[in-house]
Amino acid sequence: MGTILDQIIEQKKVEVKLLREHLNDIPVSHFKARSFIETLQNAEELAIIAEFKRASPSKGMINSTAVPAEQAVIYEKNGASAISVLTDQTFFKGAFADLTAVREAVQLPILCKDFIIDRLQIDQAKGYGADLVLLIVAALKEEELQDLYQYATQSGLEVLMEVHNQEELETALKTGAKLIGVNNRDLKTFNVSLEVTEKLAAIVKSAGAFLISESGLHQPLDVERVRDAGANGILVGEAFMKSSSIGETLKRFKLPLVEGVKK
Repeated sequence: MGTILDQIIEQKKVEVKLLREHLNDIPVSHFKARSFIETLQNAEELAIIAEFKRASPSKGMINSTAVPAEQAVIYEKNGASAISVLTDQTFFKGAFADLTAVREAVQLPILCKDFIIDRLQIDQAKGYGADLVLLIVAALKEEELQDLYQYATQSGLEVLMEVHNQEELETALKTGAKLIGVNNRDLKTFNVSLEVTEKLAAIVKSAGAFLISESGLHQPLDVERVRDAGANGILVGEAFMKSSSIGETLKRFKLPLVEGVKK
């Protein structure tokens, strides 16, 4: 059976095969690029990537009634720096239509959050309105990671490179990636610990990359902890999707960067 990540990647292979058979279904992008990295370069506050996520394998259904465009507008009005949209349908109940709906509703950079294993998925993400794509080191061989990173950047997209441990981080940094997402959730066991960000932060910073802490951020104290470790930003989905007052929750997560973190 393998881990949930193994199951997801097997499903992606099926989807890529279908995508290759229907190349005309991939839209050509008509969107002007928006840079999240530029936002980070000029930031005085911790950047927040607010995520639209209906469900996840670990939590099941999180919020089945939220409307992508409406949620995105709330995120933007309350100070989000970028918006992440889950496009995986099988495991996260997402859709590429969600990505386009969010892109057209706000002026923020948009991250396509999916499990990318092929160049066609990068074309698809861009066509539907993404400014950034996620590449997960644990899901790819090193040569695949290098190829997809180069292809995405040459396509005019920024890349959030996701790692879970020091070995993956060292592999990620070989690509020259400037945006490193440290996922505090182990995708194989689903255990969550903010110590992952704390352990890897110094390596990310010394490489000159921006650090985004992902997963396990539910209250301001969690956010403060990863900010103090050196995070330039955070990616938060569940806490916002479950909140009865999204704007207030988001505002409480906005913290000034500490001395030495701003680049």
